[in-house]
Amino acid sequence: MNKLTQSTKPTKEKQIDRKWHLIDAQDKILGRLTPQIVKLVQGKHKTSYVPNMDIGDYVVVINASKVVITGKKALAKEYTNYSGYPGGLRKINFADLLKKDSREVIKRAVSGMLAKNKFRSDRLNRVNVFPNAEHSFASKFVK
Repeated sequence: MNKLTQSTKPTKEKQIDRKWHLIDAQDKILGRLTPQIVKLVQGKHKTSYVPNMDIGDYVVVINASKVVITGKKALAKEYTNYSGYPGGLRKINFADLLKKDSREVIKRAVSGMLAKNKFRSDRLNRVNVFPNAEHSFASKFVK
């Protein structure tokens, strides 16, 4: 069999090996941290990556309340929610959202970077964000 006729075998659903990654967000820039998380969740770091399968890993982000952004964006960056009713537009800036729920800042950043397709919700569910260093997935990181 020569090189041209060799084929690679497709990955089956039961062959997917999902690993756990721990990321510390303390004093990290949000815009630099988010692509790292997205790459792990999508599985683009694996050699068996194909766009039509979800082969990504689990990611645990700790110290989300200590993430930073550069410049004056802490007050200028706004997150919006719209209820669908007249007058239902709610705005909150980065600094206030970080105080209120720091997990939401990272979740929204990762959500914005993920592809808008059928895998998005499953990938977002594999991102676990904790505001402090304590997390409930310590047993997953046994060495």
